[in-house]
Formats: sequence, structure tokens, C-alpha cells
Amino acid sequence: MSFFKSPLTRALSLLVFILLFGTLGFYSIEENYSLFDALYMTVITFSTVGYGEVGALSDQGRTFAIFFILIGFLLAAISIRFIVEYLISGWSINALKQKKNREMINALEGHTIVCGFGRNGRQAVTRLKRHQQAYVVIEKNEQLIEENQEEIMFLKGDALKDDILLAAGILRAKNLISALPDDADNLFVVLSARQLKPEIDIVSRVSEEHNQSKLALAGANHVIMPDKIGGDYMAALLTVPDLIHFLGNLDWWKDENSPNVEEVTLSTIPKQFQNKTLAELELRKRTGCNVIGYRDEQGKQFINPDASLSLSTQGKLIVLGSGESIKKLNEMFQLD
Repeated sequence: MSFFKSPLTRALSLLVFILLFGTLGFYSIEENYSLFDALYMTVITFSTVGYGEVGALSDQGRTFAIFFILIGFLLAAISIRFIVEYLISGWSINALKQKKNREMINALEGHTIVCGFGRNGRQAVTRLKRHQQAYVVIEKNEQLIEENQEEIMFLKGDALKDDILLAAGILRAKNLISALPDDADNLFVVLSARQLKPEIDIVSRVSEEHNQSKLALAGANHVIMPDKIGGDYMAALLTVPDLIHFLGNLDWWKDENSPNVEEVTLSTIPKQFQNKTLAELELRKRTGCNVIGYRDEQGKQFINPDASLSLSTQGKLIVLGSGESIKKLNEMFQLD
């Protein structure tokens, strides 16, 4: 039975058995003992307190007492072993896990901190994992951590506390996602994160539309309202279904032929490809990818940019292609 798999459960079961065995034994042998007298004799005999007998024991009672003391000590020793095993195993496993997590978190650089592992936080982590982006999740719900700790790197704690954000490596982090269910909590996290590291890129969830401007003023670079996005998506499925289905298929690595969208930061590509025009790069010819957008260093966006457009090293390209085409693009630009 799974109930008896825990060493602590086994120990408690043995102790209960000792009490029942002694109580029923004294009660059945000594006719003048009440049930409470038998329980009292069991406790003082087993604990070796020696307050004195409730009443004179018969020869059969003394014989049972000797037998009970021997059996009781044996079962008590086994119970203590189970308790020590439970404590040592629990402490050692938890200590090892916490130590391992701390070491892994301390080794992170340029990672993303996700505050909260609810529906939105879980989806954010899924996307980060698909992009092979380093992350750590701050969560205080022990049950959520226990259920997902084999796959997710957690830091147990309250994201509203500065010391937890520091332990998550916010001074080395590149991004922070605040996906807590309460707007006030998200506001506090954004304020703390912006104060601890002014240059960090912050994405925050918001539940109430009137709080969007407050989170932006607090320092969030992007404020997302999941309910609004969900409603817009449902309405779009009715008004422009084919477009939505196409965009919905722009997912990462479903298969080699599925369409994918990739963002390329031009400052990270090899120098021989920098400060070139689209015509000179010949991305479609070399990789099969189509450039569908470009954003320059001032943030100006170009949709379907002209081939003669000169690309700044501080700009970003948005390309569309199959999984195989995106792989060729990454190989060409030596991207991870």
C-alpha cells in the first residue's frame, strides 16, 4: 500500500501498534483493570517512567509486562530508525536540490526571470524553453514546485521581496516577466526590478485595463492583458479565420516544413554580413527565407523592406521561412 511507503507513516503505525498491543494485553489479563488503567500501564511501562503500578500485577501480568517491554523496545528502535531515515532523507534531498538550483542560478547570465507559475507564467516558460532561452521561475506555491521541479528551474520565494529577486540573479538577468495574478503585486515587482536593474527589459501581465498605464509608468516595457488578447483572438477567428490559422501555424519547430518567424539582431551576425543591403545578403537565395520586416536603430519599422535598403548593425530583421530555412539562416549567421 502506498500509505506505508513513507518511513514516517511506518514509524507512527508501529507506535500505534505498541500502544494497542499493550493496552489490550493488560486489559485482557488483569480483570480489575479498566481500559484507561491498561493504557496507563502501557505508557509507563513502555516509557520506563516507573510511577508505579495501578494495581498489583498477577503472575500472568508480570510475564506479559516482560514480553511487552522486550517487544516494545524492539519496535521502538525500528520506529526511531524510520523517523531518522525520514528526516535525513528529506533534509538531504531538499538540501541537494536547493544547492543544485542555487549553483545553476548563480551560473546564469543574460537569463529571463519569470515571476509566478500560473497559466501565463507556464506558457511563458514553455516559449522560453522552445527558444532555448535560460530562465528561472520564482514561485512560492510548494505544490506547484513539487509537481514541476523535475522539468522547471524554480527558486522558491516571494517575488515581491528584493532579496528573492537578487537570489534569482536579477543583476545578471536580461529580462523579467511578471505573471502574477494580482495587478498590485505585478506593479510592486516591476518597481522593485526597475530599481534593482534599470536597464532590464520587463514584461508584465495586467488584469484590469485601467492599470495598464500604471504598470507602464512603473517601468514595464511591455504590458500584456491576456483576457483582451484572448477575446480579440476569438473574434478574429470568426472575421479573418484563414489569416488566424496561418498565423497560428507560425510555431517553433513543429516539423521541418512548418512556417516559422525568426528575429535576427544584426549586431550579433558575423562582420562580413554587417552594413549590407538586403540585395547583397541574398537571404532568399542562400536560405529560402523571406524578409518580411525590418526595424532600424531609431525603432522605425519597415514592412516588406526594399532590397536596396541598407541595414544598420543596430537594427533587427524579421524573416519568414520553413524550419529547414530557418536552420540554414542560423547556420549562415552562426546563430545558436
